[in-house]
Amino acid sequence: MNQNTIEQALGSNPYPGRGILLGKSADDRSAVMAYFIMGRSENSRNRIFVEDGTGIRTKAYDPSKVSDPSLILYSPVRVLNSYTIVTNGDQTDTVYDYLSQKGTFEDALRTRTFEPDAPNFTPRISGLVETGETFRYRLSILKSGDAGGRAVQRFFFEYNAPEAGEGHLIHTYRGDGDPLPSFEGEPTPVSVEGTIDEFAHRIWGSLNEENKISLFVRFINLKTALTETRIFNKNLCRNA
Repeated sequence: MNQNTIEQALGSNPYPGRGILLGKSADDRSAVMAYFIMGRSENSRNRIFVEDGTGIRTKAYDPSKVSDPSLILYSPVRVLNSYTIVTNGDQTDTVYDYLSQKGTFEDALRTRTFEPDAPNFTPRISGLVETGETFRYRLSILKSGDAGGRAVQRFFFEYNAPEAGEGHLIHTYRGDGDPLPSFEGEPTPVSVEGTIDEFAHRIWGSLNEENKISLFVRFINLKTALTETRIFNKNLCRNA
């Protein structure tokens, strides 16, 4: 499989939107996940990531500037036993609820559709990492099947035996535009290299400086289940 570097996958795209990267560390020890958000409007850019128990949530950086919280404030990451859920919207809660009741990732997302933000109809992207007796991960994208938002297309991708240093990236948009063009095709194969700090800085440095907002990266040790997390917030001008 031909893998892209992080720089190749993200560096030439001014606006991939929100993105999920799942994979396995190069040293074969850890499950790897990353989630980033970008924004063009003041409402979208007025956000930071904050830790929330074992997960994270988005928070308004300046609450006085929030014009519409419905699609910008949510919990991107939640943890349930050996599952870590990461999504670009409130479908995190839908997946969590289904898994809590012995349902599946796929069944949960079959109850959801793309975001109601015409004319973009932003795709809902979701990931699930399982780190119990076996390590595997899944990705999904729910997108409009037509320009008018009358049909939904649901795609699911399952990776049961990830190799060391292998990852897959999915994001909401192919690039900038009006309306924004939705992601197409399969998740992009990417190389996962270095320590968590090196990996996180490579992603952050590859995102468009004007449009990037926040980044979450987590490594989960596959033997001990111990986690390391890094959060970057442009609005705070530092690592959290």
